[in-house]
Amino acid sequence: MANPKRNSSKNSTQKLDAKRTAADRAEQARLEEKILPWTSITRKQADQFVSITTTGAWVSIGILVLFWVTVRFIGPSLGWWVLAG
Repeated sequence: MANPKRNSSKNSTQKLDAKRTAADRAEQARLEEKILPWTSITRKQADQFVSITTTGAWVSIGILVLFWVTVRFIGPSLGWWVLAG
């Protein structure tokens, strides 16, 4: 005779897998839909664009800070130039 607890666990696992699959399909459909009907840009492409530009902005901020530290502190301390005071 089958163990009822084991069967209920198996059924709940199957239901959970079915929900995950449906959620995955819904998410994939959301990513593949176009932002505006008259453009060819999908949500996935828009998300990639935002990710790339955000990364680029942070890299640029880091370069700007490094440049400022070099101009303000490193250059004068090494005698490369003198700050106007």
